[in-house]
Amino acid sequence: MSHTAHIPSHRKPRRSASKLALRAGVAGGVLGTIAVAGAAGPANAEPVTETIEMPTLGSLDAGNLASAVAASAETSQQEALDQSLQSLERAALEKAAKDARKAKAEADRKAEAERAEKARLKAEQERKEAEEAAERASRSEERAQLSTASTTATNSSDDGGSSSSDGGSGASDDDSRTQAPSGSAASIVDFARAQVGDSYVTGGTGPNSWDCSGLVQAAYRAAGIDLPRISYEQSSMGSSVSLDSLQPGDILYWGSRSGSYHVAVYVGGGKYVGAQNSSTGVVERSLDWDPPSGAVRIL
Repeated sequence: MSHTAHIPSHRKPRRSASKLALRAGVAGGVLGTIAVAGAAGPANAEPVTETIEMPTLGSLDAGNLASAVAASAETSQQEALDQSLQSLERAALEKAAKDARKAKAEADRKAEAERAEKARLKAEQERKEAEEAAERASRSEERAQLSTASTTATNSSDDGGSSSSDGGSGASDDDSRTQAPSGSAASIVDFARAQVGDSYVTGGTGPNSWDCSGLVQAAYRAAGIDLPRISYEQSSMGSSVSLDSLQPGDILYWGSRSGSYHVAVYVGGGKYVGAQNSSTGVVERSLDWDPPSGAVRIL
């Protein structure tokens, strides 16, 4: 009787590399046992002619395993890339929102600064206008007080003999206001009138912008006469003259003689030239427009 051995092949899904190795080891053990049994059988036993069918686990499952590993690695890489892109998108959105908030805050700050500057300029303009109005009112009040004091003094010293002076020893108001300047007075008047239209700048000494005392100083310099720079120092020089006896070239002042805050040059004809303020610049005005407090004569 022929002894044959047949080992059926049972294939199951490969679960892991460790299980595959274990199964290979078991199969090897079985084959070794069969070989030993065959060698120990009868001498006349017929050789085993049937082929033992073994599963080709190595080549097939190794390829599937490599493919699975590669697919898993590719999936993991794609997931990592997706997460990286999502992180970049979130960071970009957060940065854009932060930049937008910063730009809005800067725009709001600039707008607020512009509003504050406009309000400041408006307040400054209103303050200047109020100061100029108060200055004119103060000059008018001082002029009225001087006129009242002058009238009182004249009435107390005149007992009605004023008519004796009609043939007169002195010049009338009209004569004193219309007489033409000459000599140094003409130089002073011509220089002052030549600056009419120039701008007013605090501390200005020419040639195209002036303040009140800077203009008076330059006009007298044109006649070869040096004056101090400050208005109250200029009005303190020379001799005091009545506003009814003005001559071209006299210095008009506003305020007290030793504390004047504004000066100008009398040019004759009841007019003066002065650097008034930043709104008017250098102008020629009638004495009635802004009556001075007094006058001094240096020539």
